[in-house]
Formats: sequence, C-alpha cells, structure tokens
Amino acid sequence: MFIGHFAVGFAAKRVAPRLSLAALFAAAQLADVMWPVLVGLGIEQVRIDPGNTAFTPLDFVSYPYSHSLLFLGVWGAVFGLICARVIHDRRIGVIAAALVVSHWVLDWITHRPDMPLYPGSVKLGLGLWNSIPATIAVEMAMFAGGVWMYARATRARDASGRWAFAAFVGLLLVIYFANIGSPPPSITAIVIVGIVGTVVLMLWAWWFDRHRTALI
Repeated sequence: MFIGHFAVGFAAKRVAPRLSLAALFAAAQLADVMWPVLVGLGIEQVRIDPGNTAFTPLDFVSYPYSHSLLFLGVWGAVFGLICARVIHDRRIGVIAAALVVSHWVLDWITHRPDMPLYPGSVKLGLGLWNSIPATIAVEMAMFAGGVWMYARATRARDASGRWAFAAFVGLLLVIYFANIGSPPPSITAIVIVGIVGTVVLMLWAWWFDRHRTALI
C-alpha cells in the first residue's frame, strides 16, 4: 500500500491538529521510511520478481525490523513518546503510535503472506495486491476520504497553502499510477528513490501544512 498510508496521515490531522502533517505522514509511513535504509545496509532484503503480485513486482524477502508487528509496536511507542514530549500531550503520543502500527494492518490487507508478526514468525497477508482493480478501488476510496478530511480540518492561509497542497495530492496520484506493475531498474534504485523521495515528500508536506490553519 502506498497512498493508503498517506490517506491515514491526512485523516489524522483532524484528531491531532497540533502535529505537523509531515509528522503524521512520518508516523503512518515509518515502516517505509526505515525500510530502504535497512535494505541499503543489507539488514533487510527485497527481490525484483515481475509477476510476484499483479500490483507490484517486488518480493519482500525479509523485513522483520521495519515491518513486523512487534517492531512497529516498539517504533510506535518510541515515536509516540517523542511526539507527546514535544507537544506536551499524551493523547497525541497515543495517536502517533497508532499511526505507526496502522502500517502493518494496511500492509497485511494488501500484501501476499509476507508480513511477519515478529522476526522469524509465520508470515501473513490477505493478498489484495493480487487484484489491480480491487487495490485501486480500496486505496482511491481511502485517499479521497483522507484528503477530504484534511481539507475540512484545515484552511489555506495563502496561495502556498492552497496550491502546494493540491500539487502534492496530484504528485502522489501520478507516482501511484506510474508504479503499478512497473519493475524498478535495480535494488539500488529502490533504495535511493525511497530515501530521497521520502525526504522530499516530508519537507513538502511540512511546508504546505505550515501555510494552512487547523480549524479544530
């Protein structure tokens, strides 16, 4: 899942208006923020396998530290504690931690059985990615709902808050549809694009969110 995780981050702005949208995205995407780094270091493994599922050609061989339920619980607790300390609100910490763990739940729905509960455990997955139309229908519904909730929970203060937000949404859609079933050229490309893309998207979200006012 890709834009589904962003959808959760967008929607969470309504219940955590004091947190930057970038922080909400970082929580919902924390597994995918860590994953390319760990792959680049050789700690986790992925293989390019066209046809692995209809939606993606990637075979996630091993990613227990970034994507297991146990470790996402640990990372969620740490991330939530940091957010709670910064915002001085325990409730914010709980929300941030829940966003981190939500990544496992959404990936469990979309992935084939490759999602570990803990390192070395049985792997689970419902396999939504085996159907491109079903995957698109689910993620598009989630994304539309998340963007709508964010737009209702905030108001643009200037052109940056309005058009940078719209451009960000448009870019996510372009990235999403451009990558359906398309194999990347190499593992190195996955790592570089994953790291650089994350930095760019988080900075972009932080920027336009600062140009919008939370209404609740």
